[in-house]
Amino acid sequence: MSRILIVDDEKDIAELISDVLQDEGFETVIKNDGYSAIEEVKNNHYDLILLDIMMPNLSGTETCSKIRDLVTCPIVFVTAKNQTIDKLVGFEIGGDDYITKPFVIEELVARVKAHIRRDKRPNISETNIIKIGDIEINKESYETKKNGKQVILSTKEFELLSYLMSNAGVVLSKEQIYNAVWKTEYGDIGTVAVNIKSLRKKLDPEEKYIITIWGLGYKFVRVINND
Repeated sequence: MSRILIVDDEKDIAELISDVLQDEGFETVIKNDGYSAIEEVKNNHYDLILLDIMMPNLSGTETCSKIRDLVTCPIVFVTAKNQTIDKLVGFEIGGDDYITKPFVIEELVARVKAHIRRDKRPNISETNIIKIGDIEINKESYETKKNGKQVILSTKEFELLSYLMSNAGVVLSKEQIYNAVWKTEYGDIGTVAVNIKSLRKKLDPEEKYIITIWGLGYKFVRVINND
């Protein structure tokens, strides 16, 4: 049974989420502040963490930055903050997904299941290492390197990069990318653009690899390494 940690200072919302996820067969634990959440993940294993951003004393973003070094499981923000800058901050500190309050319960459940499936899906028989130009990824260890130096990506950023690199040279629509990486029909397709922007900032500020094909989508270009 997959275990989910719910961190939200609004107890009614936390209880609602917990009840719904338990009905879906998940084991849940609730913490109402960031400090207790940090102590919880130090001592117990979780398959996914749902984390509110707007909490007193220690915000969700601060909590995420402190627990990301302790866990490898997906961290999904559940929050009333929906500005693009808030999403970028969340992704940069290690968040994997973003659900805005008020949310549709079915969407939250679908997102949770999608992330859990990702962690439990069987390995497929293909090479784990892809290298294009000076960017290299290891699909087994979820490591990313540029010019031989490791670059820290969130889980979702890595999966997006992996999908783009696996389909290098192919123009991919936002819908294709969203369906392949987020694996759900629910949610904001604009999340693709937000994560693309974050990936470019970390790996491709000159937009040498990840290019926009206006009116169609995005393409990862096969750049010839001249060294």
